[in-house]
Amino acid sequence: MIYLVARAFDADAATLVDVVFRRRNLALLGNTLALTACVLAVTTAVALPLAWLVTRSDLRFKGLHSVLGVLPLAVPGYVMAYALIGLSGYYGFASQLLGIRLPRPEGLWGAALALSLYTFPYLFLNLRAALLGLDPGLEESARCLGRSPWNTFRTVTLPHLVPALLAGWLVIALYVVGDFGVIALMRYEVFSYAIFTQYSAAFDRVYAAWLSLMLMAVTLSFILIEARLRRGRYARTGKGAARPPAPVPLGRLRPLAFAFLTVVHGASLGLPLAVLLYWMARSGASADLLEVARAFWRTALVAVPAATLATGLALPVVYLTVRFPSPLASAVDRLVYLGYAVPPLAFALSMVFFALRAAPFLYQTLALLIFAYAMTFLALAMGPMRSRLLQIGPRLEEVSRSLGYGPWHAFRLATLPLVRRSMLAAGLLVFISVVKELPITFLLAPTGHTTLSMAVFSRTSEGMMAEAAPYALMIVVFSSLFVGLILRYEGRR
Repeated sequence: MIYLVARAFDADAATLVDVVFRRRNLALLGNTLALTACVLAVTTAVALPLAWLVTRSDLRFKGLHSVLGVLPLAVPGYVMAYALIGLSGYYGFASQLLGIRLPRPEGLWGAALALSLYTFPYLFLNLRAALLGLDPGLEESARCLGRSPWNTFRTVTLPHLVPALLAGWLVIALYVVGDFGVIALMRYEVFSYAIFTQYSAAFDRVYAAWLSLMLMAVTLSFILIEARLRRGRYARTGKGAARPPAPVPLGRLRPLAFAFLTVVHGASLGLPLAVLLYWMARSGASADLLEVARAFWRTALVAVPAATLATGLALPVVYLTVRFPSPLASAVDRLVYLGYAVPPLAFALSMVFFALRAAPFLYQTLALLIFAYAMTFLALAMGPMRSRLLQIGPRLEEVSRSLGYGPWHAFRLATLPLVRRSMLAAGLLVFISVVKELPITFLLAPTGHTTLSMAVFSRTSEGMMAEAAPYALMIVVFSSLFVGLILRYEGRR
């Protein structure tokens, strides 16, 4: 923020007035808020029924539907946009195989659809966990008092889902306002697109800095609104353990539920895979698999050390906040999450300013790129380890200390072996995020260091759909493998 503010005021007063009060800024703000609202509405319409079906209904194969509801996380937003674009047009998938020529998705509705099909798992995971933890006795009491199923859901169940809804909405909103790949491919101008354009094309860094600060103000307002709305009591007051809920029979609604699941899974997973395989077949022998392998190697070359660094830095922060709670620990914790809340383009732009002003030897180096990745996704690595440390408690270390071990040896021998699996899950989560990351890579990657995400975006933006297919499929396949590893970890005790 220091460098962004310094750059923002690096102009005379007349220029500053012209930059800050441009009419275009209001248009960008309106477009950003409209896109966020549309994505939140669509993701809620998808995630809420899906979470209820897999937790409260008598639906068959609930585990499979839960996995299919999470796997879209493996499909980056720009790959989803690639799939929607590849479906349309004269040479598109729908025209060639079905004889239906679809219009090219673009603008608000195209960007909202692509982002919604990718981000709804964030909300689904939160709602699924909330429904599994909700005491069914509350709903049963409401039914005994004469309320209908719909009235019970609206007045009893839904208010207890507010924290999960707010948490999911916040993550999705932060992702939407910071996204660049989807809105660029869909040709919809929001703050993030304007920042990249000003930096890469117009070279107006003062305006880019002001746009970054405005975008940060939007994200911080989302965080404050979420914190304000989250207040309330949602804990059960009865004693004892809650019973598992009785499955609700779907009855005549079973075909409608099956149709809903078919559309959701088909659009979020089937569509991108079908379009990718179609364009892979079109590319045929022309696909340069050696160059695809090189792009994957360049991606792994930064993703592995970034995930390792983020995990290593998150561990002492989590240990400080869990074992030694204090105002200082809380401040450090909030600073970490503030780094994740900063839009990627603004974060990358500040790293560029920092390198040019304070450490020019770091500019255009892999070290700066890896450091930026680690700082951006540090908050993602904290979640699994925090949960595990809270479960372990301090007793094991206290016993080790009573046997004569020092603080470091007590932690290394008693606590660290129990946290290793959580550290692995945290590293996998950061690795997936780095593989899919686009804005930071575009601004900070050294010249010639083309990653999988850069290869997909550059070829898709030029209409080279067949050439982009191998790179996009590589991202989806490897991200799916790592999502599977995380889901496997979640299922273990």
